[in-house]
This record gives sequence, C-alpha cells and structure tokens, in this order.
Amino acid sequence: MVPTRDGMTWLLNPPEQDLPLILADNGFDVWIANTRGTRYSRRHISLDPSSQAYWNWSWDELVSYDFPAVFNYVFSQTGQKINYVGHSLGTLVALASFSEGKLVNQLKSAALLSPIAYLSHMNTALGVVAAKSFVGEITTLFGLAEFNPKGLAVDAFLKSLCAHPGIDCYDLLTALTGKNCCLNSSTVDLFLMNEPQSTSTKNMVHLAQTVRLGALTKFNYVRPDYNIMHYGEIFPPIYNLSNIPHDLPLFISYGGRDALSDVRDVENLLDKLKFHDENKRSVQFIQEYAHADYIMGFNAKDLVYNAVLSFFNHQV
Repeated sequence: MVPTRDGMTWLLNPPEQDLPLILADNGFDVWIANTRGTRYSRRHISLDPSSQAYWNWSWDELVSYDFPAVFNYVFSQTGQKINYVGHSLGTLVALASFSEGKLVNQLKSAALLSPIAYLSHMNTALGVVAAKSFVGEITTLFGLAEFNPKGLAVDAFLKSLCAHPGIDCYDLLTALTGKNCCLNSSTVDLFLMNEPQSTSTKNMVHLAQTVRLGALTKFNYVRPDYNIMHYGEIFPPIYNLSNIPHDLPLFISYGGRDALSDVRDVENLLDKLKFHDENKRSVQFIQEYAHADYIMGFNAKDLVYNAVLSFFNHQV
C-alpha cells in the first residue's frame, strides 16, 4: 500500500506537475502532512524512536490522534474549513475518521485518489504474500517494533517474500502498486531513493488484517481478552463508512490498473456511499492509471489535478 510515505512524494515531479504547487498557484493555502514515523515526523514529547513504546500504534492511532491534530492545527492557523486531498493510506485514515464523525465540521470537501478502504481484491503479488505473512505474531518478529524497509532485518524479510514464485521484485514499484502507465524514470528513481520509509510493524499487521478479513475494523488483538480490554467486546469494532455524512462533498478517482486500490474494492466502497447526496459525490475512473500514477504521473495534472481543482472551486 505504500503506507510509509512522507509529504515529499507529492513534490517529485517538475513544479508544474505537482498537485500542491498547482493548488498554491491557484490561490489555495496548502499544508502537506507527513505520516508518523517517517523522517520528518519522528519527534515525540516523551518517547524516543529507539524505544518499543514509540512504535506501539497502527492506523487506528492515525485516525484517533494524528489526523485530528493536523486538522486542528491548520484550522487554528487559517480559521477556514479545509479541502482535503488524500492518496492511498491518506484516504483510508480520512474515510475511517469521517465515518466516526471526526473533523467533518472543519471540512469543506475531500478528494480521495486511489482510495483504500477494502483490500479483499488487492492483486499485487508482493502485497498478497506480505499480507499472508503479517500475522499477529509478527509484532515480535525480528524483535523490532519499527518496520524499517531499509533495515537489515526487514530487508532480509522482504527478500524472502521476493523469492516466492511469481513475484518479480526487480521492478519494486510495479510489484507493489501495479503497472503504472505514466511515470518518468527519473521520478521513479527519486521515489525509490526516498521511499519506502519506516512505519510500525503493528501498522503493517493492521493493514494485513484489512486484506485478509475483507472488512474495515479497528486493530484485532486476536486474543478475546485483549480485544475486550481495548474495545469492551470480543471482536474489534467496524468502521461503518455508510455513516459518513451524506452531504459531505467527496471527489473519488480510481484507476483500472491499480493493484492496491482494485476496481472491485473501490466499487465496494462506492456501494457503501450509495446513499450519499448525488450532487455531493463526484467519481472519476481512469482505465490506464495504477496506484503511483496519481502522485507521480506526468499527465496527472491534465487527467486528475485539474478535476480536483475544479471540484474544490465549486464548493461554497
């Protein structure tokens, strides 16, 4: 899913092709957030990244703490409702937050590119093998709570996955995201120099649970007593996307070649949004696009970003 990304990935193309700069040139006040644990988001008031406790989180904590912190800070600085853009994990966290009624009062609209909510049909070979490997016990595998793709232990683990029949990691980006149509090789080189970055092993387990279970739930501690301790019930609660306010303006764009945000899974998401106000939901489908085209495609400005800009400009 490329869950270990910092905000720099929005800025790898020439300026005229980067969505944040396009929005800024059109009068928007742009704020770029980094995912917890990446190079620009590793500080903490009391915990050190070298400690196990620092990495005791999954995307549930991004929903409950990080996403609201970003929204509250931007809103406190601008005093204006926010137009949000998310890609991949950024859409998952947003959808889960909105389903719980979080932040919707500070939100003007949301654009979700390559949306991730359901992952039952994810068909990237590397991703499927990884999801089967990330069982609950892996939180103690390697003795590491930090999942650092550039660390020796994780590198060895990834190489073992790449040894599975039918998996070609020579083209790592394609192995993870599907066959992208519209990337410059220089941009891909920049991406692979910088990404992927660290996340928590617990976060990887939670994403794998989302793949295996076919449902969007909070982290499953597997042991009923642990789930009861955290949630007061045997099974983790479900994020009910049907609860997203029906009048929240949503722009959704997905691609026909996306191996992570598979067409069937996006259609499942759209089914959950079937009662959304028709004039508040805009859906775009691009047959030739895969996952990374949405953030690095040399033609994304013409195919996607201009549509996002138009959508934002039509919100009152």
